[in-house]
Amino acid sequence: MWSTVYPVDIAREHPERIAMIEAETGASITYAALAARVNQVGHVFRAHGLGPGSHVAIVIDNVIAFAEISWAAHMSGILLTPVNNRLTAAEIGYIVNDSGAEAVISTSAYAETMQRLDAEGVPNVRLRLMVGEPVEGWASYEVERDRQSTDPIADQCRGGFMHYSSGTTGQPKGITQAFTVEPLYEDNSIAMADPRHAGLGELETVLVPGPLFHSAPSWWMYFLMSSGATIVLMQGYDPEKALQLIERHQVTFVQFVPTHMVRLLRLPHECRQGYDVSSLKSVVHAAAPCPVEVKRTMIDWLGPILHEYYSSTECPGTTWINSAEWLTHQGSVGRSVTGAIHILDDDGNELPLGEPGLVYFETSWKFEYHNDPDKTREAFTQEGYATTGDVGYLDQEGYLYLTDRKSHMIISGGMNIYPQEAENVLAAHADVADVAVIGVPNPDMGEEVKAIVQPVDWSRAGDELAAELMAHCRSRIAGYKCPRTIEFRRELPRTESGKLFKRLLRDEFAEAARTAATL
Repeated sequence: MWSTVYPVDIAREHPERIAMIEAETGASITYAALAARVNQVGHVFRAHGLGPGSHVAIVIDNVIAFAEISWAAHMSGILLTPVNNRLTAAEIGYIVNDSGAEAVISTSAYAETMQRLDAEGVPNVRLRLMVGEPVEGWASYEVERDRQSTDPIADQCRGGFMHYSSGTTGQPKGITQAFTVEPLYEDNSIAMADPRHAGLGELETVLVPGPLFHSAPSWWMYFLMSSGATIVLMQGYDPEKALQLIERHQVTFVQFVPTHMVRLLRLPHECRQGYDVSSLKSVVHAAAPCPVEVKRTMIDWLGPILHEYYSSTECPGTTWINSAEWLTHQGSVGRSVTGAIHILDDDGNELPLGEPGLVYFETSWKFEYHNDPDKTREAFTQEGYATTGDVGYLDQEGYLYLTDRKSHMIISGGMNIYPQEAENVLAAHADVADVAVIGVPNPDMGEEVKAIVQPVDWSRAGDELAAELMAHCRSRIAGYKCPRTIEFRRELPRTESGKLFKRLLRDEFAEAARTAATL
């Protein structure tokens, strides 16, 4: 496993190495300066009574302060919850209160939201720090930090992240492990973000295009900085800007979600070829299903440096697949690099190869859903296998293919339909920029299959394109799996990590059906 090194360890060998760069502002920090600030933030926690096991929430952008705070938490026994900074004050308040956070750290960019957060009521919070110019009721993060010693705190111990799920299938849930006071790690690797799977070594240069409040970007930041990586932070994703940064900083690694890659491939060919990206050693993608044609085109462009992994914030298990494997197992998310995979039916029975069921991993990683023991219990079998509700099947070589999430399943006329199959077919059509397939109420069938499509060219939205897409789908998969109706939208609701908010779409159509039934 990847051995743990903290910023202070990197600073001893490479004190002037750049640890982090903010692409938009040009601000940067060396490992020596970062190590000092990490110690100072640890003292801030202790000075305000935040000891091992305390919870802290942060609502900030992709800025250097994120690294200062997260490393300080990991070295002082703090459970840190990065909160989606796009949420409303009420939504942030739910996470702050549910997590039991005693401190909130934000930036002046979200001053208005933070003032509304105070009005929402966060009774457990006793420390409010703001990066930049603070507002009334908030102290300056920089002033509090800079008045502290740069020596390590006396009681360093292991902390960690407590990320919240994105809430695409319900209220966000905190995901953690039972906390005990443990010494600093000697080995901090989890398989999801083990850099060796991606062919990486020490002192890499890493582009972070996704928001650090998501689990994957923050874990990748954490583990790659453990090996002295320089992290180049983007505040928001722009495909051509990403290419510029790869060329300018000689980036060796980047983690994308499929949406990032789709937007890269929409750039004119001349634009893509105008940038030197030969420094890239590895490109990893995850977080959402990737259309086969998109991945094949990325490999054709960049070469066999694409890696894909399947995991989750809970991380019960992880699969990996490199470009060579994928080209002979197209559509697979790889083989397990952790515990054995089991495909089970709803009664817990093992299913044969090729038959889809719930994906379980053998695991020793005992995650918990914060404040939800029932949901935690439902995630594990009596044997200790764990699932997050994804559906898939194994082939004879042990490669996993995902078909959907159980919560997305459509039941139409007694038939179980996993919408990802139709989504994959429609996403491959040249006129489709994005697509969601859901079940909507049908008085005869219970549910019927409906596709919501974002067309590449809005002027084509209409009956002619809808008929063309339905014919395209029926020519490739069974008719009962295909949409009976298609609706066009200018944009679909997705999280920054590329996950569809299908719940919002299902709720919208369910409410419309209820309203129609009362007329």
